[in-house]
Amino acid sequence: MAEAAVTDDQLRLFIERIERLEEEKKGIADDVRDVYTEAKGQGYDAKIMRQIVRLRKMSVNDRQEMEAILDLYKAALGLG
Repeated sequence: MAEAAVTDDQLRLFIERIERLEEEKKGIADDVRDVYTEAKGQGYDAKIMRQIVRLRKMSVNDRQEMEAILDLYKAALGLG
């Protein structure tokens, strides 16, 4: 029976840690949204800024490959 109590306590601790981290994540997401709102207020395009952030996360090779495929698709559709 003692083993079940230890397991229950351990599970509870995991759940509480997850809950705290989820709350922190929400707070950070709110902060990020505030920065985009502030930038928009200064005349920047938040949608484009989000794309730039996404591009900066990519490796140079992945970004170049994506851009090459995008150029190919745009050319095929007469957008280029």
